[in-house]
Amino acid sequence: MIAALTWLIGLLTVVSALLRGHHHRFEHILDFLGKPIAVQTTATATALLIALGVLLMYLASGLRRRKRRAWRAAVAVTIVVGLFHIVDKLNVPGALISLLLIAVLVVARDQFYALGDPTTRWYALRVTLELFLAGIAFGMIGLAVNHRAVLGHPSLWDQFVHVIDGFVGVEGPVRFHTDLVDDIVAYSLVAMALLILFVGSYLFLRSAQPRAVLTSGDERSLRALLEKHGGRDSLGYFALRRDKSVIWSPTGKSAVTYRVDAGVALASGDPIGDPEAWPGAIEEFLDLAAQHAWVPAVIGASEQGAIVYSRHGLDALELGDEAIVDACDFNLSGRPMRGVRQAVNRVERAGYKVRVRRTHELSDAEMNELVSVASAWRGGAVERGFSMALSRLGDPADGECVVATAHLDGKLRGLLHFVPWGTDGLSLDLMRRDRSADNGLNELMIVRLIETARDELGVTRVSLNFAAFRSALERGERIGAGPVLRLWRRLLVFLSRWWQIESLYRFNVKFRPEWQPRFLSFPSTRDLPRIAFAAMEAEAFFVRPRRLQRMLRRDG
Repeated sequence: MIAALTWLIGLLTVVSALLRGHHHRFEHILDFLGKPIAVQTTATATALLIALGVLLMYLASGLRRRKRRAWRAAVAVTIVVGLFHIVDKLNVPGALISLLLIAVLVVARDQFYALGDPTTRWYALRVTLELFLAGIAFGMIGLAVNHRAVLGHPSLWDQFVHVIDGFVGVEGPVRFHTDLVDDIVAYSLVAMALLILFVGSYLFLRSAQPRAVLTSGDERSLRALLEKHGGRDSLGYFALRRDKSVIWSPTGKSAVTYRVDAGVALASGDPIGDPEAWPGAIEEFLDLAAQHAWVPAVIGASEQGAIVYSRHGLDALELGDEAIVDACDFNLSGRPMRGVRQAVNRVERAGYKVRVRRTHELSDAEMNELVSVASAWRGGAVERGFSMALSRLGDPADGECVVATAHLDGKLRGLLHFVPWGTDGLSLDLMRRDRSADNGLNELMIVRLIETARDELGVTRVSLNFAAFRSALERGERIGAGPVLRLWRRLLVFLSRWWQIESLYRFNVKFRPEWQPRFLSFPSTRDLPRIAFAAMEAEAFFVRPRRLQRMLRRDG
């Protein structure tokens, strides 16, 4: 309610700044201070009040997540807005509304307990100061560049004072030949001041985003849990990614692995460990998110995991289905497997051979070659994956992983990498091939992997690719599908031009798998845009420039 009230007052502040009769409040302040009134004063007052209103609307989201810093900033901004109303010929309604919000914030101050990050606080102050100095330099350089438009020869001090006054829309000591140049300089300085205000506010108020690191001790403990309970979830082994943090249940029998992106504490898969201890780990995870004002979310939870998370207040949305092949029943006979059978036979006749081995059986030279070609054959500039990928190859700690390699005339042309799924399962991590290789090579590698792993490694189940929105694609092409479902399917097909949505579904369905649904667990529908952005960033579908990453990510 407080967040909604703050947002509403911010909106009213913006509206009041645009209404006639409220443009001259800044002039009363200047009269009181004895400052000359600039031609641009009206526009400056409007811009400043709009900025304060927008800032209140932005702070509302922080208040909703109980951020202590957002509370402090909201009190300060509301006081400034109230002062504007008071000097505006005693605008009683506006002043009373501001006073009401201040009173509500003060009375409810104990409700805003989310911890701030000291590093981001001082970092925000440093960046704001740097931008302020850069703005001064920008203004003085602008005056130097336009020296022919300047009347007389103002000193450096006069130029400095003019820039400082220009930040708040006050007429400075420098005069120009034309009003056009005067307006350009004045509006540029005001724009720079607003930029400094918003950048500083964002960095000061944003949630802590610590660098996710899996310590060696946590990794050993997670591996111990996976030895006992790793067969429950095909995504369990991916918890060992070293760009994740881990939080444990009080008993140490369960854990949730996560990372923080864009203010979202994003976990993946089900909790690791004994299901009876899952609630303890989930409660610790949610408490940690609340302490830092992070939005808790889980991507890729199983149906059982989504049910347990729902008991702790998170809603669930089906993301798609995981394709799981029963290795014991798998064979190429029958009409449904005709397409795969023909592709396998065609590629084998071309001379391709497939070898399936544990990674610890490979020599250093072979592993180095796999790492090299995997990077060379990667479709993008960065390694994608977070919830369903290990994103490392050749680590000595992953010796029980399984790799299938395809060769033509002794030359490596394709590879698959699988991680353990308990003691009798494998989960696909990596699928790469030489782009010049024959079509059907992936089908050959998967078939030989399933057959060899079943006969020689005791594997009974193999998890293949995840098919996003599989049910919508399947039901949308059936006869009798409704207009909404058909439209949704067309949108997914259109998006498949950039993301492998339909193609992965078409590829997986060839192997006649069992479909296991995967879910997104989230606290509220209004958090979905932020969660979607964080998930895309975590999965590397969206990569910020490195300079921006360094600026926004600071160790807590």
